[in-house]
Amino acid sequence: MGIAPHIARLRAFVGHEQLLLPCATVLPLDERGRVLLAWAAGHSDGWGTVGGAVDPGESPAEAAIREAREEIGVEIRLIRLVDVLGGPDYEVTYPNGDRAAYVTAVYEASVIDGVPAPADGELSDVAWFTREELASIPLSRFTRALLTATGYLPTP
Repeated sequence: MGIAPHIARLRAFVGHEQLLLPCATVLPLDERGRVLLAWAAGHSDGWGTVGGAVDPGESPAEAAIREAREEIGVEIRLIRLVDVLGGPDYEVTYPNGDRAAYVTAVYEASVIDGVPAPADGELSDVAWFTREELASIPLSRFTRALLTATGYLPTP
């Protein structure tokens, strides 16, 4: 989907300055306990998570479900809230210069309908990874911090 309309309106006033934004992150798990990660189209520094900003009037849980539908074309069931994370590791500078500091609600989920695949143009690939494989693949800084904080990756 790209930039949400309410964030685009803010950007018109603040330009590329850092915005503090609530977001939701989804960690879909399959029956083997593998986690689904996504590769962002056109500007990725490694595998990332499914998720995005919480829209006005939307709960983080609703945002998680919507983002999974939009980004990977599936319906999910949230299993549990894993953690709420923020701080320097969750600051992102986008290729256009926009800066954001995210506070993310992280949910484990299961896919209840559909087969995960890039669905809205934001992603170029998705893949399932075991916890062991996560330690040896390229991960974005945000994703590495998130997976470490939630126990999916061992602490370095």
